[in-house]
Amino acid sequence: MSCCSANALLTPSFPVPRRKKTRHVITTFTIPRCHVRPRMSLQQPLTAITKLLWGNSLPPQLLISTVRSTWSATWHLLMSQLAPSNPSGGYSRPPSQFPANPNSPQFPRQNPNSLHLYVGLPCPWAHRTLIVRALKGLENAVPVSIAAPGTDGSWEFRNGAAPEGEGDRFVPGLDKANGCRTLREVYRLRRGGYEGRSTVPMLWDVKKKEVVCNESYDIIELFNSGLNGLAGNPGLDLAPPALKGRIEEWNRVIYPNVNNGVYRCGFSQSQEAYDTAVNELFSTLDMLDDHLGGCRYLCGDMLTLADICLFTTLVRFDLVYNVLFKCTKKKLLEYPNLHGYMRDIYQIPKVAETCNFQAIMDGYYGILFPLNPGSIQPVMPSGCEHEALIRPHNRESLSSSADQIMALYL
Repeated sequence: MSCCSANALLTPSFPVPRRKKTRHVITTFTIPRCHVRPRMSLQQPLTAITKLLWGNSLPPQLLISTVRSTWSATWHLLMSQLAPSNPSGGYSRPPSQFPANPNSPQFPRQNPNSLHLYVGLPCPWAHRTLIVRALKGLENAVPVSIAAPGTDGSWEFRNGAAPEGEGDRFVPGLDKANGCRTLREVYRLRRGGYEGRSTVPMLWDVKKKEVVCNESYDIIELFNSGLNGLAGNPGLDLAPPALKGRIEEWNRVIYPNVNNGVYRCGFSQSQEAYDTAVNELFSTLDMLDDHLGGCRYLCGDMLTLADICLFTTLVRFDLVYNVLFKCTKKKLLEYPNLHGYMRDIYQIPKVAETCNFQAIMDGYYGILFPLNPGSIQPVMPSGCEHEALIRPHNRESLSSSADQIMALYL
């Protein structure tokens, strides 16, 4: 029998009597077993076809050239949407569509009780808003909804509980303010709708159903000084008037060369653009490492908004930027002062809870298809694990009033 029916698979061997003259013969028929082959993966038929075409040799040069040209054209098309570039192939970050304007009717000076924050955990720009919100004690005043990157790159909300072992760390969940499935739907709720990029962080006015702001630095400035009447820690000032000038100077260095610098490396679409970006990135990191050898924070003894903006890039550096964004000249671990500085900030109460390293890796390695087509996620570096980041940093000796400074965050 060349095949067997489904019924035959359930039928055991059985005797069948047959009469032949006066002699009785018992003939036993055995139903042959049907071997069910496991379902082949997509790679198995492809492998069979390639072996049929050219055996164990490499594919023909013409095929390689064709695939390479097609992939290159497709890659540039995808990158043009993911990361718009300038004529030289350098990444050009689109400006935020809803910067804060104190004179705008959307800016909630009169009714700060209606604010809701939308963030995504992989995003360093959103991460800075979570840190300032936590340090200022605004958790109750400004509720947060955490989106996760979908397979198409958009932000979506998921009905998921915190995995075991996550503790108090942030995890993606549902839209607590509007009940939407995606962040795009939230943006479209505003008067007049919206068809642009739906980015995080985004500060939302629940009562007016309006985007208040989606520029991260404007949001952290508002959290730092604009909501002290609602803050649990109003005495903490991360941008005191005496340091504002120095904070702005640091931001002018850190934003283009480090915060955006890692993206300029990873999203470069020409060798020239990459070379420029990577040289500016590491020359700035070298300078910062030297500077932080003599002071605890960028502006001296006090943690400022400039430090928080730098921290959210540094904490992702060895985790994703070093590998995925080709920032390979050095690991952060090779910068003794910068790495200790990063651990110092991580150990400030409430900061570690804002860091979800698995969500960061999932967001970068799993979603940025043009940079990682196979979505293969490397193992987390041991130096990026929580246990490594809580090792003593010994930077208190650089501060003249370490106890007084730590008391501000408690």
